This record gives sequence, C-alpha cells and structure tokens, in this order.
Amino acid sequence: MTDVWALAALWLSLALAATLVSIWLRVATALSEIVVGMIAQMLIGALVGTSVLGADQSWVRFLAGAGAIVLTFLAGAELDPVVFRRNWKEACAVGAVSFLVPFLACAAAAHYLLGWAPMPSWLAGIAMSTTSVAVVYAVMLEFGFNATDYGKTILAACFITDLGTVIGLGLIFAPFTLKTLVFVGAMAALALILPWATPRFFRRYGGRPSEPEAKFLLLCLFGMGALAGWADSEAVLPAYVMGMALAGTVGKDHILIRRLRTLTFGLLTPFYFIRAGAFISVPSLLAAPAAFLVMLAVKVAAKIAGVFPVTRLFAAPFKEGMYTTLLMSTGLTFGTISALFGLSHEIIDQAQYSALVAAVIASAVVPTVIANAFFMPRHLLKDLSAAAEPEAAAVAAPGARQGAQP
Repeated sequence: MTDVWALAALWLSLALAATLVSIWLRVATALSEIVVGMIAQMLIGALVGTSVLGADQSWVRFLAGAGAIVLTFLAGAELDPVVFRRNWKEACAVGAVSFLVPFLACAAAAHYLLGWAPMPSWLAGIAMSTTSVAVVYAVMLEFGFNATDYGKTILAACFITDLGTVIGLGLIFAPFTLKTLVFVGAMAALALILPWATPRFFRRYGGRPSEPEAKFLLLCLFGMGALAGWADSEAVLPAYVMGMALAGTVGKDHILIRRLRTLTFGLLTPFYFIRAGAFISVPSLLAAPAAFLVMLAVKVAAKIAGVFPVTRLFAAPFKEGMYTTLLMSTGLTFGTISALFGLSHEIIDQAQYSALVAAVIASAVVPTVIANAFFMPRHLLKDLSAAAEPEAAAVAAPGARQGAQP
C-alpha cells in the first residue's frame, strides 16, 4: 500500500498545483489540470520513466471514470426544465449543427488532406465532432454561468451534440444488438422511474449523517455505468440522462448538490483531467504534427462556421455568440472514447489514435482559453449578481426585524 499512498499523494499534489495555477492565472481549473497532467507526464517520463505517474493503474482509472460520471450527472442536474422548454429550439439547433458540421468537415479533411482510408476518416469525424460536457460544465460552474439561462441552454446544446456523436458511432461502427436494446430500455425506464422514486426515498431516509442520498445516486450511476459497459456503450451517457431526469428534484437540492460537488471537484475530477493531459505525447506531436494540427484547425473552424451563425440567428449578441461557439468547440470525454473505440476495434492505428486524442484534448484547452480571455459575457454575471441582491436582502430582512424587537 505504500506505493498506492505515494502515488495518490503525487496526483493530489499535481491537483493542488493546478488549482493554484488556475487561481493565479484566472483560468478554469479543468484546463490547468489538463496542462499540468501533460507537463507532469513529459517531465516525469523524461527523468524517471513514463510508468511512474501510473495513469493506467486500475484505481486511477476508476477514480477518473467516476469523476467523469458524477461530473456529467451534475451537468445534467443543472439543466432547468423550464429553461429547456423555453429555449429548446436554440439548444437543439446549436447542438445539432455543432455535431453535424465538424463531423462532415473532419471526416473529409482526414480522407482528402491526410489520405486516411474511408473508415478511419469517418471515425475521425465522429471523434472531432464532440463537445465536452465535462469541460463546459466545469467552466460554467467556475464562473457562475451555470446559474443563468444562458449557461443552462449551452449545457442542453452540449447534450444534443454528444447524443449525435453516440448515435453516429453506433450507426456507423457498433452493431445494434439485443444488448443495445436492453440498455436503451433500461435507460428509458430509469428516466421515468427516478423522478418519482428519488424524492420519496429522500423524504423517507434523507437528512442523515450517513448520506443515504449520495449513496442512492452513486448506486444508480455505477449500476447504469456497468450496464452501459456490458452493452458496448459508455457510462457517461446514462449519467447525463439521469441528471436531466432529476433536474427538477436533485437539481433544486442545493445542499446535496454542494456535497456532491465537494466530492467531485475535491477528489474525482482532478484524476480525470490530469489523466487526460497525461495522454498527450509532446515528442510524438513534434515529430509528426500534421495530422494533429489539421484535425484541431478543421474542428475549430467547422464549429465556428456552423455554430456562430446559428447563435446569431437566435439574436445572440456577438460576444455571447462567440463564447458559445468556442465552448461548443471543446472536446474531451466522447472524443477520446471514440478514438479509443477505433483503436481497440482496429479501425485506426496507433499514430492516428495519438493524433486524434491530442487534437481532442487540445480542443479542450485552446478554444476555452480564447473564449475566457476575449469573449466572456461578463454582463450576464453582473445581471445575476444584481438579481441576487434583492433576494438576499429579502432573506435577511426578517432576521433583522426580529433582532430589532425588544
């Protein structure tokens, strides 16, 4: 166990360093964790050996996977059903274009510019079409946009994009089997049952120090994750569906959400984001940068060409439209999952996999840095603060009046 504790201390020291860097540079913590993971893997690999960081150890993979699942669930729980019903046209339009245009553009670039065969080219299109719910939600939460209608609409659009990615991957590469039917049926049943069962369970057993609410939710998340793996799908998909289904109950329990955030951002997601950064091989990219640069450039250009006009169609101001577009250009979870699927099923080779993963992870960093530096719609946060002040005064007023009584 000494090695495990030492490795855990190393990872948490990297997580703490990434947090301090994010505070000093005023960037999202998720992005600094990715960069710190990349630098740590490069330096430790050069000085001691690539295996020292232990990114492929089973317990590290579990914590990273759990971080992706719970973070995706929280992103789904942040969706406001009222806001989604009001802005569903915008969310669906942005999400659909965010998937379709990069999918076709990156597949064409891989085939005609890089000379890849048809099936690897389609796989590249799938991998590069994604938007990272994990990165977008982390940025939304970091700056407070998750509490605005604007942020909730972006999160809904992210779900539409990644749903298109999952469907595309399944239709082109993964055969539809009885397992798939069982998984979809179970996910649909859970989406119907959970909104009814969860509040009743919480009322009967909640509010105890043993945290039965968190255990109940983690049981559902990990159980559906196991079923997703059995059906050759991915655990983050049912996690997002569960979050959306419980947005009207769990999403409004601010104390429970805060406790889950503490678990997620304090322990789990550092393993997820640092591990993602550790997969980038800088020497390999410097040796053969063409595929990486082409995929990254075409993805971001296609997202801008597709998403930005749609945001303007829905009367978004220039800054908000560009901020939405750049956040929709991010990729991580489903992009790396798609690339790994292609490698494990011998659709792409190791070099193609490295280029795709590097481009996917770079797309989690570059567009977000540009968005936060030049296009952040800070006026939305000012409007949120102004709206919160009267509410806070109204809450404080009764206590003030009581204190004034003799």
